[in-house]
Amino acid sequence: MRHRNPVRFLAPLALIAVIVAGFLVVRAAERQTDDKSTTTTVTTTRKHRSTRRKPKAKFYVVKAGDNLTLIAERTGVPLETLQQLNPDLDASTLSVGQKLRLTR
Repeated sequence: MRHRNPVRFLAPLALIAVIVAGFLVVRAAERQTDDKSTTTTVTTTRKHRSTRRKPKAKFYVVKAGDNLTLIAERTGVPLETLQQLNPDLDASTLSVGQKLRLTR
């Protein structure tokens, strides 16, 4: 009987080693992706917990299709307050680009 070359047994072992290594690389990449998304979520959450407040706008510039009721809803300023802060304001003659006072 002829003696077989030991390389014939190493080739399948090498193939199995390459498959296992590929699997481990893919798993490591998935874990890094999961870690990054968790970090991003935590960072985003911290941004929302900021104690700083945005300063309220003092004026509103009228856009096409706006009316006083819609402006009051968008800005959170009651309609009566808008009318008091802008005494010469005529609701029927609002024009695009017109500035309305929102605060004193």
